[in-house]
Amino acid sequence: METNLTTQSLSRRVVRLLQQRETQGGIPPEIRHKARQHIADAVAIGLAATRSQPLAQQLLDAMSMGAGGGACGVFGSAARHAPSLAAFTNAALIHTLDFDDIHDAARLHPTAVTLPAALAAAELVGAPPARVINAVALGNELMCRLGVMYSPMGRGPGSDWFLTQLFGYFGAGLSAALVMGLSEDHIVSTLGLAYMQAAGGKEAGFGVGATGRSIYPAFAAMGGVTAALLAKAGVVGPESALDGAASLFRIYLEGPPSAAQVALLLEPDGWQFAATRIKPWPSCRLSHPYVSAVLALRAQLQGAGVRSMVVAVNASAARLCAPLIDRRRPCTLQDAKYSVPYMTAFTLVHGAVDLNTLHLEGLSDPAVLAVADTIEIAETLQDKPGHPPAEIHAVTTDGREIRVRAGDFDLSDDGVRAKFDACLAYAGCAQQADALWARMDAFDAQRNLDFLFDEGGLGGHM
Repeated sequence: METNLTTQSLSRRVVRLLQQRETQGGIPPEIRHKARQHIADAVAIGLAATRSQPLAQQLLDAMSMGAGGGACGVFGSAARHAPSLAAFTNAALIHTLDFDDIHDAARLHPTAVTLPAALAAAELVGAPPARVINAVALGNELMCRLGVMYSPMGRGPGSDWFLTQLFGYFGAGLSAALVMGLSEDHIVSTLGLAYMQAAGGKEAGFGVGATGRSIYPAFAAMGGVTAALLAKAGVVGPESALDGAASLFRIYLEGPPSAAQVALLLEPDGWQFAATRIKPWPSCRLSHPYVSAVLALRAQLQGAGVRSMVVAVNASAARLCAPLIDRRRPCTLQDAKYSVPYMTAFTLVHGAVDLNTLHLEGLSDPAVLAVADTIEIAETLQDKPGHPPAEIHAVTTDGREIRVRAGDFDLSDDGVRAKFDACLAYAGCAQQADALWARMDAFDAQRNLDFLFDEGGLGGHM
């Protein structure tokens, strides 16, 4: 039933806005191109992650317990799962290396959630890959808008949630529902059913020792697919999930959104997804400025070593430095990638951060640990949305003082392709990289998704 715009629920207004972006004029070519790039990046990372033992095998073992086959494929495996389990597994694989795309202001990884949901939905209903591209672009847009509404910092609304997970339920639900061709009413119900599962407390990141930190986007991908399937079957979710008395924002984010935040969510023009970046290094985004700064520092050493370093951080990065003794000597690869002092020391010693150098067996490297023990942390930088440049003050073994400041990164199209090739090589699929890239680049033209999951191609290579 048609209702006046001012009396429509916020969920319905969001759904209608995003659906119209697909149906009225279509998604702009540059956004679809970007979505294709991010899909290719995520697929390559997911394949590479199948070598991240023992976590990948633990993940596949867990998802196979009691499973009797299904309609949907899993990266690098001959297994077939029910849609929700396949979405969970693929999302976990895409994120487990901490190499997936990132929106800085929103502080979330959209494609790790939306792509697995869209792929599972497409395999279930036989939808073409072209529909997956649109669904990923729109699901990513929803997640990025929700994140930018709060633009979290080290403290304040949103800072204690994995927003990838919290908002990912909605992005995954939207993506799956769009691929399945659900009606507006069903998609509104999908968002309501996604809300009923919402979670994402960040203690797995603030604490140490939990390898589960690597898989938090998977819960959202699974939940979003589940929500869409329930809605498709006729279950009605709460339409007031975003603006009711016990809505998402009131319960999870300290109160209802402001008029400006709602206006951003419903902005008819522009694409927040456009600001999402493809990572150059397989570590937490908050560590990237420090990797960049240490690479600049190494260029100035002139053969000298480093006697001590003071690393300046803001309140956001400070949470990746405490407790300092544990962050200097991480016991899990997940903690290492999430540690500013460890990643600073690692980069200084190795001069490169990639899948071949940053691995579980290297956590006991005495050279890295010795440097990490000399690093002091100073919380002197201003906290703000996004990620400010890193600052490092080093004293060299020949008595010089060097100050460096560095931060931003951007991967060119060539850089994205080089990363894709490196991930495929790490996965043991180097010979298939050219053919897979060509198919990903022409994703719209593919008839189905068999090339991602069939046993004669990339499936079952583990």
